[in-house]
Amino acid sequence: MPTKDLWTGKIVILAALLAVLLIAPPALYAQREERKPLFVGAWPYLLPPEGHFNTFVTGGLTFGIYQQVIEEPLALYLWHNDTYIPWLATSWEIAGEYFIVHLRQGVTFHDGTPFTAKDVAGTWLIHYILNHPLYSLGFVDKVEIVDDYTVRFHIKKPSPILVRYILREPVRAYSVYKDFVDKAMDYMNQGLTPTADPVKQLAAEFRNFRPDKYIGTGPFMWIGEITEAEVWFKFYENYWNKDRVKFRWLKLINGETPQVTPHVLAKEVDYATHGFPPATEQQFKELGIRIIRPPIYSGPAIYFNMKIWPLNETWFRKAIAYAINTTENGWVSLSESGRPVRLASGLPIELNDIWLTSETKQKLEIYEYNPEKAAQILQEHGFTKGADGWWRYPNGTIVEFELSFPAEYADWSAAAENAAAQLRKFGIRVTTRAITYTQHPLEVWAGNFQLAIRHWGGGANPHPYFHFYAPFIYWNEREAGVGEGRPGISFPLVQDTKCCGRVDIRELVTRVAEGFDIERTRQITNTLALVFNELLPCVILWQRYGNNPSLDGVRVTGWPPDSDPIFKNPPYGDAFVVFMLLTGYGLQPTPENMPTPPAQPGQPEQPQQAGLPQSVIIAAVVVIVIVAVLAWIMISRRGKRG
Repeated sequence: MPTKDLWTGKIVILAALLAVLLIAPPALYAQREERKPLFVGAWPYLLPPEGHFNTFVTGGLTFGIYQQVIEEPLALYLWHNDTYIPWLATSWEIAGEYFIVHLRQGVTFHDGTPFTAKDVAGTWLIHYILNHPLYSLGFVDKVEIVDDYTVRFHIKKPSPILVRYILREPVRAYSVYKDFVDKAMDYMNQGLTPTADPVKQLAAEFRNFRPDKYIGTGPFMWIGEITEAEVWFKFYENYWNKDRVKFRWLKLINGETPQVTPHVLAKEVDYATHGFPPATEQQFKELGIRIIRPPIYSGPAIYFNMKIWPLNETWFRKAIAYAINTTENGWVSLSESGRPVRLASGLPIELNDIWLTSETKQKLEIYEYNPEKAAQILQEHGFTKGADGWWRYPNGTIVEFELSFPAEYADWSAAAENAAAQLRKFGIRVTTRAITYTQHPLEVWAGNFQLAIRHWGGGANPHPYFHFYAPFIYWNEREAGVGEGRPGISFPLVQDTKCCGRVDIRELVTRVAEGFDIERTRQITNTLALVFNELLPCVILWQRYGNNPSLDGVRVTGWPPDSDPIFKNPPYGDAFVVFMLLTGYGLQPTPENMPTPPAQPGQPEQPQQAGLPQSVIIAAVVVIVIVAVLAWIMISRRGKRG
């Protein structure tokens, strides 16, 4: 047992240590690396362990658009001139039945392992077991390693889509997914399809796989600094294209619009893609924060659970379309960035003129706000409006539905509340339910909804295929026979139409992506536009344009003018800000955002800090006095007992 002298000594030592820790020169803490030049973005993410390193599946820490500065693609893409920029691939070609990709040499992952054909092939072998559209829609049936820096894909159906899928997919490290990649290769070589039972079993196991590391080839690497508020990434010093990257640190603020807004207002964020309400946007402008409005080629729509009558009736969905003033809905939700879509073709505004013929445009029904026409449609089907203002089914029951939406999406939340209010005014009793943004799509896929706000359009993809894929296939897995086969909207894909006779929509969506004959693609695109317009798998509310706060002069400068063609790229998939971070185009650090230069020879270094705050010194003295008094008391008691 320790003696009292030993205890006394320990107390004195503890006092000394506390004093040292509290009044030690701040230089001890100043050894942390200066985090400049820094770019600050914003994106919602899940904290580990809910957020994890398997970036192929739900919950993966992809960090949205910023995934491609961590896990890079084979090529970048510019919308304004339809051009792919070689990146991890140096070139590619179609030779006979193969799409062949030649890879860049001298590239390494963040753990130092070389980037090779195994990584590219491995990425697409994982997608094979997950039944990616590249396989499920029959574009490719095999991936092969030719040599360390050459990969080839066997083409079943020629298509520009397969080129885009392959070139724009982030490449993952073979070393991380090795066990699953090797098994997938065995199954592929056996000729098994992604729907074969052994492959499906492997996919089920893979969805539960949680890697213990997160590496890529990009300029920014995971360093494990993640909190509820923010996550940090550090520049990879062996990055293959390091001279073009102008920033050495990347920080992302976590959260959706409500969480990110205070940081933007405080000028703590250089760029954000969230849908900010009009009032918030006005605050940004008053602070001198520039708003960039790139096309997003997508937006919110009302989807219907076709398992429920009368939501499965085309005439009812048309009545809903006429009952909502989409111009009002877009303005209330996102001001000038929420623009009504006059031609309900399923294509974004910018693509209608590129792909649709004048004849097709003339045939499209225009769903302009017309509550009288909506009422007429309901009356024609036996609905009546009571004295209380509510529409009733032919059996006298009030027509009522629930409209769900992702809670954290400010613009979609506003769209949902406004649409519900308009429908109530029209006489359909609609209540709203906010569901957290990570859960809401799962509820829609599971069919656990009546009405739901989800996206229409292909967003970050220029080809018509992607824009029709969203409403007909993406939210409709079971009918389409893709993904996990979840029911989703349960929209039948074989239907009789007035415009085009009996149509197999899944086949049309697949065919629109096949081949390199532009006129053939245009013909199928026009058919799909007419089918969409007639059947209305969803009611488009508006097309979203970015209202992206882009801060200039604090940490970052060099944002190009609004007229720059780079802003034809959307803020998401082919994100212009990611292009800038990777290539060094436009953006650069301000002088204040550059690290302190090292002292010149013979020049004394500037002290990191001038001294200690008085409060720290006082606290240290108080601690020392208290411990000293305790020690004196113990010594005195020992003396008395002695």
